[in-house]
Amino acid sequence: MQPLSYYQEIIANHFNNLIVNKEPLNLYEPIKYILSLGGKRMRPVLTLMSTEVFDVDCKKALAAATAVEVFHNFSLIHDDIMDDAPLRRGNETVHEKWNINTGILSGDAMLILAYQYFEQYDANIFTELAKLFSKTALQVCEGQQYDVDFETREDVTIAEYLKMIEYKTAVLVGAAMKMGAIVAQTSEENKNLIYDFGLNLGIAFQIQDDFLDAFGNPETFGKQVGGDIIENKKTFLYLKALEFSNQKEKEQLLHLFSIQPSDNTDKINSVKEIFDKTGSSRETKKAIEYYTLKAFETLERMQIKDDKKAILKAFGEKLMSRNV
Repeated sequence: MQPLSYYQEIIANHFNNLIVNKEPLNLYEPIKYILSLGGKRMRPVLTLMSTEVFDVDCKKALAAATAVEVFHNFSLIHDDIMDDAPLRRGNETVHEKWNINTGILSGDAMLILAYQYFEQYDANIFTELAKLFSKTALQVCEGQQYDVDFETREDVTIAEYLKMIEYKTAVLVGAAMKMGAIVAQTSEENKNLIYDFGLNLGIAFQIQDDFLDAFGNPETFGKQVGGDIIENKKTFLYLKALEFSNQKEKEQLLHLFSIQPSDNTDKINSVKEIFDKTGSSRETKKAIEYYTLKAFETLERMQIKDDKKAILKAFGEKLMSRNV
């Protein structure tokens, strides 16, 4: 098994050379654009790593890894439309650069392209990959709907929030890792354990993403800071703040999450102040650590060599060390 940088380089080179120069240009140019923005590409890297964890050449999983990343970017295009987000990875979102109709259609095409990459595998592996992918893709849509529903509900619980981020974000991380295991044709136990590793890491990652949305540096975060607050999203930060707040703080927070001012600067600053005063920011950091450690515990039950466990753990540590 190679160091993390090896798999990152393979993925970077692969997507740099991925050909999407087809017609009509107005369908494929936005696809080329969103894929060219790069980002962490965490999911396809994990697919490659998972394959070599089980002693199979990672390049055999490139098609599956590509499917995962293309699907992920499809979901980002549509999420950005639903959130009316102006920035993605520090650049204009697809619907801002083109228009909403183009974003919808190019996103739809990406979903179909993602499935096509599985056709490069033989029947048994294709079937297993396609079943996992279909289940995961539907869960991602369910998670997105939960997220939208929560915006107009005042009774969202922590348990409901965790289910939402598990479906919207974490299942795709788990599936990315399990796909590598499927290509490697390892045991069912190993496939399920590496899925659980990815799932818990994905939950930790999303809680951290929500934290950075409020407290991150826009120069390094790559998205509009405070976007979740503007959209009145019931994140872990918000729910913990409600739980820990006194009556005055609770009333202020509920009021702030019921308005849509033309200038959101004061709203964002006031909400962040409540997050800090109530101890919500501190509890959110604890939750990030809890799910990260839960992922690492899953590694210990996997039937792989210790040096491979160490590499996967190092990936998790690197992923969760993003600065605010």
